[in-house]
Amino acid sequence: MARTNALNITLDGTVKDQLAEIYDKVIDSIQKSAVSMRIKNQNFSGDPSTGSVEISRFKNAAVAAYGTARAAGKGQAIQNSGRVTVNINTDKEIVEELEAKDVKLKGVGSLMARRAVNHDARMIANLDTDYFAMLVAEGTEVTGVSGSDPIQDNVEKLIQGIETTQNDWVDGVDRADIVITMKPNLFGKLRNYLDTVNDGKSGEETLHYFHGVEVLSNHRQTKDIIVTIYGSGAQPVTVDEYQDEKIGLSNAHAVELFYSYGTKAVTPDLVKFANLAA
Repeated sequence: MARTNALNITLDGTVKDQLAEIYDKVIDSIQKSAVSMRIKNQNFSGDPSTGSVEISRFKNAAVAAYGTARAAGKGQAIQNSGRVTVNINTDKEIVEELEAKDVKLKGVGSLMARRAVNHDARMIANLDTDYFAMLVAEGTEVTGVSGSDPIQDNVEKLIQGIETTQNDWVDGVDRADIVITMKPNLFGKLRNYLDTVNDGKSGEETLHYFHGVEVLSNHRQTKDIIVTIYGSGAQPVTVDEYQDEKIGLSNAHAVELFYSYGTKAVTPDLVKFANLAA
């Protein structure tokens, strides 16, 4: 017997899906977790719902000869000259419409709740993608590395580029504070190298460190390798309460998620990236 067409669930945006008498299981959508959630800055003041937040970055103290402050009658002023304001200036929405009949007869339990979970996941993926796009936009590209060189040499050179940074706010960086994100193909290449030098004992996913620096596989970045520090960028988010809205004069519901965010580098001087074209 032919199955009944759904009213507003499609297979490809045009062809109607079909309702079922009984479906015991459903395959939920699949996606990788967000790498940026592990490395972005959370130390900001202010409430994102007010429209912006501020992150302070104080200059290093200056060393002076003994007696300088006494002669001047005052000490040095602490300079917050590197403070960063992140504006909540990006607005997004996910809105799907479901007919009540479809929800009842599709045979998938808690379809509305499942869509809500998927919306959350898609929001996280969107934030993750924008975060790494920001690092590239505000960071510095490193030249002089090539895919024809050993992967371990390229990675070590990029690490040292962050480790040896010196300016008004930075006097070198400990390797424990540095993090690397790599496209999966290069992450695998580096892992293969580490396996060869460790007799195959370092292949576990949890052991992703190279010369004291954490290395993460990331498919949502456009550049081959990004080397930075934990907290190098901020992405405050405000999310409206999830809504299941009844559409007037119909038996349909809109499943809605609205959110706003801002994305900005806090330490752009500590963000470097490279492509390894052979």
